Amino acid sequence: MSDTAEAEVLDIPEMDPDAWADFVEAQGWTDGLPLVPPTEDAVARMMDGARGDNEPFAAITPRLLTPTLRSLAANAVMAGCRPAYFPAVLAALRAVLVADYNLHGTLATTHSCAPMIMINGPLRHALNINCGTNCFGQGWRANAAIGRALQLILNNVGGARPGIMDRSTFGSPAKYTFCFGENEEESPFDPYHVRQGFRADESVVTVISSEPNHNLNDHGSTTGRDLLTTFAGGIAAPTANTISAKGPFFIILGPEHAATIARDKWTVPQIQQFLFDTARVPITEVSPENQERYETGGNPPENGFYKVAPTPDDIHVAVAGGPGKHSAWIPSFGGTAAISIRVKPPAAG
Repeated sequence: MSDTAEAEVLDIPEMDPDAWADFVEAQGWTDGLPLVPPTEDAVARMMDGARGDNEPFAAITPRLLTPTLRSLAANAVMAGCRPAYFPAVLAALRAVLVADYNLHGTLATTHSCAPMIMINGPLRHALNINCGTNCFGQGWRANAAIGRALQLILNNVGGARPGIMDRSTFGSPAKYTFCFGENEEESPFDPYHVRQGFRADESVVTVISSEPNHNLNDHGSTTGRDLLTTFAGGIAAPTANTISAKGPFFIILGPEHAATIARDKWTVPQIQQFLFDTARVPITEVSPENQERYETGGNPPENGFYKVAPTPDDIHVAVAGGPGKHSAWIPSFGGTAAISIRVKPPAAG
């Protein structure tokens, strides 16, 4: 790994854990948590986990360095990845490098956004990715390490260091890691990646630049319409970037809520349309100065309300989590897109 030439291999002397922690902190390589030393053997094993992935990467903003596979592997090692995780890390990186994701804008903003990574398909089980209870939280190495590896790559290769290029006013815990799997087994709907045009047996990574999850708590409603009415109220927020109606967001249904909604014969397109029509911010909740700002920014009120998504299709619906009458709203940065990339399996042999 190098600051100036991606092909360079640094000769780092052996050192004890405390000295290593001080060294990486001095280099600016760390996210503040302990890092695994990227020895030559460990990096070689990580690269072996991506055999056959020879497609070149675009330059990573803001430094605009074109990464080598070795530099990416070194960051995956430091994040605590197993070699089997590496193809998912590379797919997530390819996704944030798609132009519509707007990597530069999402890094330079003062907003608290970070890459959300959702994984679909058989890889969830192969890597033991948590899709159920506490899927946004601690306790699963794959969830933690895959999201962390992408963040370290953006910091160490891309140069998105906090306070220098990453200008977020507050940041968020999602800037350490934000990775989970869809709970396809308890979803009453087709898996998210299938609805995006992939085969059910393909493993797919989806990324979006987002805030952490916002809880949608409804223990009282007993019908799908009433649940969705609660959700619409929760996401009609005048303080979220979604009020600009310039980008997508995710609704992650908990399995219990999803079962009630599906029992009442709601389809995903009907959910999207209902939330698009119902989740509106009253103009009375918006200051006169912001009313002028939204008007000139291309989101004027309609019949006294502001919409929170450009179209129903910009409301992405998936199922995750475990027991409990909770769902989640994941608002995006706004000027971003949800990008889905198929994970390339390692070549045989």
